[in-house]
Amino acid sequence: TFAVPTPTWLIATYDANGRPNVMTVAWGGICSSPPPCVTVSIRSATYTHSAIVQRKAYTVNIPSSAQVAEADFAGLVSGRDRNKFAECGFTAKRSTLVDAPYIDEVGLVLECRVVQTHEVGIHTMFIGEILDVKAEESMLRDARAFDIRKVAPLIYDPSTRSYLAVGDAIGPGWELGKAIAQRHTVSSSEKTD
Repeated sequence: TFAVPTPTWLIATYDANGRPNVMTVAWGGICSSPPPCVTVSIRSATYTHSAIVQRKAYTVNIPSSAQVAEADFAGLVSGRDRNKFAECGFTAKRSTLVDAPYIDEVGLVLECRVVQTHEVGIHTMFIGEILDVKAEESMLRDARAFDIRKVAPLIYDPSTRSYLAVGDAIGPGWELGKAIAQRHTVSSSEKTD
């Protein structure tokens, strides 16, 4: 299970008593567009698992590298025993779209309604349709795009159990491979002549 890197996401839910809870996940990612969906894989033994099953909702809160201690802590202890929102100094904001809170101090949030679940071994994959994205205006490059350096997301390397920051840009996507595509097109046309 060492696909590297993985994201570091804070999944926020309400428990059966309406108390906000948060846990750290690394097994998640985009899985559809359209509709825009993300998936998170969570063990059934966790407190968050039962909350998602009951509420059919969760938020994905993408912490910045400045929030690495809080992100690590949220994955170390259980919400059954601890108030992780309070201990992290987080403010729970109620979503108006899904039955889950989001973290006010985190600059990028996806509000998700569960549309499918799949049991895979000891994990459940919760596929959540993204109903809204909340972002601090300072993180936006323009009306439709984020500046990843301002988001400063954490990534996680499970093979070394280390958090890392996003590095320098290497080059433009959908551009760097054009030279290879062009060479292949030229070779193919030469063969048919």
